[in-house]
Amino acid sequence: RLFFAFVMLVCFAVAFASEPVAEIVFDKTTHDFGTFSDKDAVVSCVFSFKNTGDVPLVINQALASCGCTVPSYTSEPILPGKKGDIKITYNGKGRYPGHFKKIITVTSNAKTRIVRLYIEGNMTSGEEKQ
Repeated sequence: RLFFAFVMLVCFAVAFASEPVAEIVFDKTTHDFGTFSDKDAVVSCVFSFKNTGDVPLVINQALASCGCTVPSYTSEPILPGKKGDIKITYNGKGRYPGHFKKIITVTSNAKTRIVRLYIEGNMTSGEEKQ
């Protein structure tokens, strides 16, 4: 009886361990805009990723740490082996010049459910010499 219970436990462990999953792999997780003027205060970048898993990848949410940063992404599932993008737009209009660093938290159905992306830069006043 004990042997049978042990065999069942091992079978369940193997079945759940080999369950196919999606996996998200980004080409980079940080983007530096460098120095830019507040006269051109809206800047954007793209984070590309690939689904290296076995099932379609679904991005559930991308949340920025501030209202000045807006992420946009496709709501369509990304098939295994295919690529996708998350576009991040930072709007520095009305913000104080200087260095900034923002975090975008991406949640998905991937094995690694939460991934954090980072953007940073230095916005200068249009009156300053660059």
